Amino acid sequence: MTDNRVFVIVGASLAGAKAAETLRESGFEGQVVLIGAENDRPYERPPLSKEYLLGKKPVEKAFVHGENFYAEKNIELRLGTRVTAVDRDARDVVLDGGDRLHFDRLLLTTGSSAVRLKLPGADLAGIYYLRTMEESTNLKKALAEGGQLVVVGGGWIGLEVAAAARHYGASVVLIEPQPTPLYAVLGQELGEFYAQVHRDQGVDVRLGIGVTEFKGDGASAHAVVASDGSEIPADVVVVGVGIRPNVELAADAGLLVDDGIVVDEYLRTTDPDIFAAGDVANAHNPHYGRHLRVQHWANANDQGPAVAKSMLDRDEPFTKVPYFFSDQYDVGMEYSGMHGPGAYDDVVYRGDPANREFCVFWLSEGVVIAGMNVNVWDVHSDIRALIKSRAQVDRAKLADPAVALTEVAP
Repeated sequence: MTDNRVFVIVGASLAGAKAAETLRESGFEGQVVLIGAENDRPYERPPLSKEYLLGKKPVEKAFVHGENFYAEKNIELRLGTRVTAVDRDARDVVLDGGDRLHFDRLLLTTGSSAVRLKLPGADLAGIYYLRTMEESTNLKKALAEGGQLVVVGGGWIGLEVAAAARHYGASVVLIEPQPTPLYAVLGQELGEFYAQVHRDQGVDVRLGIGVTEFKGDGASAHAVVASDGSEIPADVVVVGVGIRPNVELAADAGLLVDDGIVVDEYLRTTDPDIFAAGDVANAHNPHYGRHLRVQHWANANDQGPAVAKSMLDRDEPFTKVPYFFSDQYDVGMEYSGMHGPGAYDDVVYRGDPANREFCVFWLSEGVVIAGMNVNVWDVHSDIRALIKSRAQVDRAKLADPAVALTEVAP
């Protein structure tokens, strides 16, 4: 029998592209329409601050699929097209220009946007944000010219951009208002570790201060004014102070929005025919017993296939433990789980951080809730399994590199 259903995906992102791929792999024969506001076909974001920005891989390596994939899979890819509204009553999406497209099932993978500073001089040229391929290409050209870079924000993007700038020979000043870089993500201990990694590479890391103003010559920024009154010369400025989920379509359509589009463990919104996945989805995670919005590549990569199965009524709860990775200079890491201030009562090191080859675990009442491996490989699967098990661990065994991670629980 012919399947006449139309599944529309708004957001030509990693999650959207993987959902479209999985719909076809799962035998769906109806119409699949993937709509993206950018002109580039779906791409992965990690290379934008890593290999592509460093000039180590060509732009083609960032794309999720080959150029002919969507036509071969009979996926209608509409690029450079913006969806302006979702009409739930008519079961239509409204496109810029006023055209309408009917849907039987709708998936929102609208992602996130960089938080932009609203300060004097913030509209000057020479101030960069990094979220899109175009922004990465422009920043790459600017970094290659050398000079002095000022990075505002000591999160993952800020640190990876700082590392890329040093790769090109630029001098770097990094400004972070928290006590350490990555303070909210990794806490004091590991934040200090990453501050030292960058200082060892010649980065001027300035902590506990913010930014009050950008100064320029009327066209381009040439200095950053910090909250301590210092004025820092800058040839290039990069701002990385976080991202916000693109929830406007969902909110205007009357879907439940709270730090993202709220979905259940099957990635279904409060409308049973509308789903959300990736950065924009605040999903109920059965392992944690609460909603999580995870802003990393692995989450989008995993939720795309999962939500496609839910759209096909092959419901499987999404229970993945959060995972992300970062590469800076000669320091590579993988992180699994989730911890934050007040969520843990013990930190256990396995190996010596001074050697930059170690693992670290965050525990709550003897149970591992998060773990990170730094320049130690082929262990993240064991770390994730340990987190999923909720097992009480032997602290001494956990700290001993000679004991396999599969043997640390009594």
